[in-house]
Amino acid sequence: MSSHNDDYLDKLARFVVDTSLEDLAPSTIAAALDVVLDTIGAILGGSRLPENAGFARLALSMGGAGRATIFGHSTGRVQPVFAALVNATAGVALELDEGSRLGGGHPSIHVTPGALAVAEDLDVSGKEALEAVIVGYEVTSRIGTGVRARADVHSHGTWGTIGAAAATARLLGFDVAATRQAMNLSMSMSPANTWTPCLEGATIRNLYPGRSEFQGIMAAYLGQCGFTAVNDGPKDLYSGLLGEGFDPEAVVADWGEKGPVVPLRIERNYTKYHACCLYNHPVLDAALQLQQQDGFSADSVRSIRVTAPPIVRIMANPEPENMLAAKFSIPYALAAGLVGGETGAPAFYSEQVENPGIRQLAQRVELLYDADMNLRRYDYPAARVAITLEDGRTLEGSAAAHYGDSRNPRPRTELLGKFRDLASESLGADRTEQVIATAERLDSLSSIRELTELLGS
Repeated sequence: MSSHNDDYLDKLARFVVDTSLEDLAPSTIAAALDVVLDTIGAILGGSRLPENAGFARLALSMGGAGRATIFGHSTGRVQPVFAALVNATAGVALELDEGSRLGGGHPSIHVTPGALAVAEDLDVSGKEALEAVIVGYEVTSRIGTGVRARADVHSHGTWGTIGAAAATARLLGFDVAATRQAMNLSMSMSPANTWTPCLEGATIRNLYPGRSEFQGIMAAYLGQCGFTAVNDGPKDLYSGLLGEGFDPEAVVADWGEKGPVVPLRIERNYTKYHACCLYNHPVLDAALQLQQQDGFSADSVRSIRVTAPPIVRIMANPEPENMLAAKFSIPYALAAGLVGGETGAPAFYSEQVENPGIRQLAQRVELLYDADMNLRRYDYPAARVAITLEDGRTLEGSAAAHYGDSRNPRPRTELLGKFRDLASESLGADRTEQVIATAERLDSLSSIRELTELLGS
């Protein structure tokens, strides 16, 4: 392999190889433990959907027996690539998986299912599994920072692939050169995804992170087989095919000799409490706060004007046809929140999507965009909302750091409550509490299987 003069990929690869929990702040470890628990909850909640139950059965018949658990199902253990594929797909289905505003996208759902599956297959310690999650998360988020994506490209599954490869390389004990190669291999295997399935509500979209996990894990093993990679996979992919440019310097802009000189990205994430696309969240926060302060009813609303980032122009359909499409409709999500006071998963179930009161209010939402709004910045509003009531008053509000963001954190009791809501149908109340207690000491488990064996139904 040729010399790369310690470029950004070498820095990332060295970080993947060298980072250990002993090097990290207690706050970073605590954040990572919460991210893993939250991601498991999203997977268990999504596992209840019928297509994901069918997918779990398909994975066993197609992939054969293995040592990795499909969460929420009793189908038997499968090969890790198939466990990661199914679990990541389920984990995004309810739109309750966490994310990174700094790097865009949802790093954990592209890293954690694969890291847990490979870790279970290898029977490593909980500490080793958590380290793989942390380094894979950092790689995913930072590559996202360097990408200027094309307008029609959905980030799900694109730069997540490299994080899955990094986590797998870490678990397999790769050196820096082999880790770099695995990451570059994964970029040439990255899925290309558009926004269309989201907007139409085609649930094939939910495979975006599953495919990313599958390909990222495969990339690491393909390197062991002797496959070779391009020298700079992210630049190759995002300078034309999926992006309008890639900035390597932005990826490692705040990098010291041993890695980031700022808190890791996993500590600066956001947790979702609204079960819909992130672009809805600042809008919902601003509108629901106005309703809480004033006490107006949805029936008293004459019109709503929403100003948000330019991408909202594709999220303006007031009449989504199904659950997934509703999660990518700002008028629907806003109306559902104001009508029913509910923005969790039940607000987007099919019976609510047909609710005439929600549909009528959604028709009264006007969407505008502000080119200066960008969810990667916090020094400017992420959304503005103006609600005009039948009595002639107009209430105005805005939001920057949305509800659940690391800059607007919620009490940990809310994270645990969310997990219980999502997990209990699959696991029952007692085992749900067992999972919480076990995940909270993940870093001290002698085997990751102490956790994963609790996650089948």
